[in-house]
Amino acid sequence: MPPGISTLAADAPELSAANTGFMLICSALVMLMTPGLAFFYGGMVRVKSTLNMLMMSFISLGIVTILWVLYGFSMAFGTDIGSVVGWSADYVGLSGIGVNELWDPTTIPVFVFAVFQLMFAIITPALISGALADRVKFTAWALFIALWVTVVYFPVAHWVWGSGGWLFEMGVIDFAGGTAVHINAGAAALGVILVIGKRIGFKKDPMRPHSLPLVMLGAALLWFGWFGFNAGSWLGNDDGVGAVMFVNTQVATGAAVLAWLIYEKIRHGAFTTLGAASGAVAGLVAITPAGGSVSPLGAIAVGAIAGLVCAMAVGLKYRFGYDDSLDVVGVHLVGGVIGSLLVGFFATGGVQSDAKGLFYGGGVDQLTKQAVGVVAVLAYSLVVSGLLALVIHKTMGMRVDEDDEISGIDQVEHAETAYDFSGAGGGASSRKAVPAPAETAVAAAESKKVDA
Repeated sequence: MPPGISTLAADAPELSAANTGFMLICSALVMLMTPGLAFFYGGMVRVKSTLNMLMMSFISLGIVTILWVLYGFSMAFGTDIGSVVGWSADYVGLSGIGVNELWDPTTIPVFVFAVFQLMFAIITPALISGALADRVKFTAWALFIALWVTVVYFPVAHWVWGSGGWLFEMGVIDFAGGTAVHINAGAAALGVILVIGKRIGFKKDPMRPHSLPLVMLGAALLWFGWFGFNAGSWLGNDDGVGAVMFVNTQVATGAAVLAWLIYEKIRHGAFTTLGAASGAVAGLVAITPAGGSVSPLGAIAVGAIAGLVCAMAVGLKYRFGYDDSLDVVGVHLVGGVIGSLLVGFFATGGVQSDAKGLFYGGGVDQLTKQAVGVVAVLAYSLVVSGLLALVIHKTMGMRVDEDDEISGIDQVEHAETAYDFSGAGGGASSRKAVPAPAETAVAAAESKKVDA
């Protein structure tokens, strides 16, 4: 992610118009991922929670943008303080940065780097929201975002990518966010749901996706935007590393889709659209930390392993009884762990850096570093996120009332509904009830297994 980790590419001290334009496009692509995530999550919830799910992602665009400008960029990428956080007065309010000042030692302005990193900061807390569907007050969620990015995301981003950050200096490889984004968000999601508890009717009432077309649209937008997320993380396009990452992103995602669907067919008897979309996201998550270190063949392995393991992991919530509504833990936490650790096996030593994995003669050195990064981010985010949720839960309350949760959080929190059927073919009350679609094969099979 930040410059300085490559031993292969020479520094270029002059501003590059091509790289600057490329990075602005990549920033826009990453921004598009947050609305894409909103559609992905919004389609997976019940009708009565659709708008709330969209808003839980969308509000991050407002809150995190302001905090990033005020102090977030300074905390994440300012001058190192004790290897745990950064701070530079010039970055506060982005007020002391020259228009043509370069992000050393790259060929792009500091402003371009700052806005690209802003988009990462925005989507990371939005990822957490999928675990909390149907039951969280919108005001409590907004406060949680502000607190969480301040005490969790900004420091962890410095650990992983900031010059002087302790994981960065150790040599942990995270090309575009396996630890700082996905493990961070997945662990936070687990910490919060352990505090706020299960949805009413969990494992009893059907909680089917209300719009699988919306899910597929969201997954497609995520896949599209992820090319900016990953390829842009080399901060330029002079030496071919970004191109390798672009290819590996596509390859790993395709492999993960196939692996997930094959597992579904063998385990549950059907190829589901929800499984295809989830498999794509699992592959994207896993290749995010690893794509700059592995070959395309290695990317196939990373994607296939992630698709298979994440497909198995999403059912753990039924076994262990934690209500991860939209499988943030099963996909983002597990996928991030897989991708980060597989760097220690499949790194070729010939792309992003000269670090080699176990399968390329590098021994366990890089694997050990990757494991340290995984454990550190997971533990910190899990504990601190849980404590933040506990404080909010015990003060202002983090959950809506039971009656409001049953009747629908959209009406209670937003005074709106996602769909208005009253004007289509007569009043809604005059229509015959339409049976709900069959539950997805995966959810049905897991529920039966638990009931048995």
